[in-house]
Amino acid sequence: MKCQNCKIEFEITDEDRKFYKKVDVPEPTFCPECRLIRRIIWRNERFLYKRSCDSCKKSVISMYPEEALFPVYCRSCWYSDKWDALEYGQEYNFNKSFFNQFRSLLLRVPRIALQADNCTGCEYANQIANSKNCYLTSSSHDNEDCYYGHRIIESRDVMDCLLSLKGELCYESIEFLNSSRLKFSNDCADSIDLSFCTDARGCQSSFMSSNIRRKKNYFRNKQLSSEEFKKKMKEIDTGSYKEIEKYKKEFKKLKQERIYRFANSKNAINSTGQTMTNVKDCHHCFNTANLEDCHYCLFVNDTKDSMDINNGCCTMALCYEGSSVGINCYNLKFSVDLWPEVRDSEYSDSCGNGSSNLFGCISMRKKQHCIFNKQYSESEYKEMVAKIKKHMNDIPYTDKKGRTYKYGEFFPAELAPFAYNDSVAQEYYPLSQKQAEEKGYSWRELETRDIQPSLNYNDLPDHIKDAKEDILKQTIFCKHWDENEDEAVKQRCTKAFRIIPQELKYYQKNNLALPRLCPNCRHFERLQQRNPLKLWHRTCMKKGCQTEFETSYAPERKETVYCEKCYLEEVG
Repeated sequence: MKCQNCKIEFEITDEDRKFYKKVDVPEPTFCPECRLIRRIIWRNERFLYKRSCDSCKKSVISMYPEEALFPVYCRSCWYSDKWDALEYGQEYNFNKSFFNQFRSLLLRVPRIALQADNCTGCEYANQIANSKNCYLTSSSHDNEDCYYGHRIIESRDVMDCLLSLKGELCYESIEFLNSSRLKFSNDCADSIDLSFCTDARGCQSSFMSSNIRRKKNYFRNKQLSSEEFKKKMKEIDTGSYKEIEKYKKEFKKLKQERIYRFANSKNAINSTGQTMTNVKDCHHCFNTANLEDCHYCLFVNDTKDSMDINNGCCTMALCYEGSSVGINCYNLKFSVDLWPEVRDSEYSDSCGNGSSNLFGCISMRKKQHCIFNKQYSESEYKEMVAKIKKHMNDIPYTDKKGRTYKYGEFFPAELAPFAYNDSVAQEYYPLSQKQAEEKGYSWRELETRDIQPSLNYNDLPDHIKDAKEDILKQTIFCKHWDENEDEAVKQRCTKAFRIIPQELKYYQKNNLALPRLCPNCRHFERLQQRNPLKLWHRTCMKKGCQTEFETSYAPERKETVYCEKCYLEEVG
């Protein structure tokens, strides 16, 4: 099959076809990667704006800018009884395409400003739940006192981290589990007090070491006595920015020289992907846990028999082409933000709270048998849905790049409420404005901000001990903007940034140098250290081994990549 978007041939397997038959949908005409991009364009996690609520007129922080073409309500107004989504119901017009009609509904129905459920002190955080005192933290839940993080879960006092599960007092670390007091480390589990360590399991009190198991007082991959280690660590000063930069260069070399398992996964049976835990018969899945019979999933857990889902969780089954769906959901197709307990629904957006049998609905709660926010009887609903599906094939939607959308395709990207550069797509598949527009994606022109930094990054004190309280009043020029403005623009560099009080205390308490990059640039710097969402067919690099596997390490990369057996023999 040739993808109608990128024009590259892609495979539809027999297993895929069995699933399509089970959920009664046609085969896709977009390849898996283009399908993922099309879905994550509908998700904004990190880019926030000040605006007014279109109901109560109070100032709010929102994932939608002031100039959004649809109403945006603060959380209290959106969940209030002041309005009913059925008020926006519209008749289905069989003379117009389905997606043209959906666009007109989308422009009228209110949307919630931020997705932040059961949170306090988290005004500047989005796509979070059950958290307290978190700042610029996204796609996270069950946290306290966490700052500038992404995918942080059940953690405390974690700053500038990516992919933390049950972490505490961790800084500038990536992908760690059940660990505390990590600094500048990645791929660690069940460990404590590590700095510049990679691939550590059950370790403590170690520095600049890799592929370590149950080690203590390890220094540059050598065993030391407790007294020797303490003496060596007195020479390590993470309070100095110049010293940190030296350690980072050494750490980069260490990571290139370590041995890598072809897939950083645990208990993955007959499965392909990266960072998978307790999965069976899953293929092309990334950052997933507790899955069975799932394909092409990203950031999904506790799910069975589903395909093409991103950001989903908590007991799902028979779901297809969904972005941000979950919590006791069943039989959802081509939908966005359906939480919780939604069943048997298609082509719907921002619906939840026990709804079922929705088709083309927006912002519906506790509703059943609705089409375009209009109520029908059960028999009328079933009859209308069958007619609409046929109509979607008879009068398909064609976007501005000539891509055709019949029944069975997810929402066109040009209907998304977010511009490409506001969406998650820009993080995993970054484009320039020209590149995005050439592909038919919308782009948000950022407002020109007359930022006059009061302090250059070069003028920050090298050591945290020399940082005074007045640093909180400074607007600091971002180093990235100075070094590579074009790349900085692509990564949404804010050009200048400020240090907040909690942040300064954290640096002082943990002897950490002040950052020279704005939070956005720091986030993208961490993302760039992770593998792409792609797989390559390779052979184990251990001499004499011919085991083949699918891996997210491209063949041209410098790392040494082993199969499971050889990795365990070498590393443990």
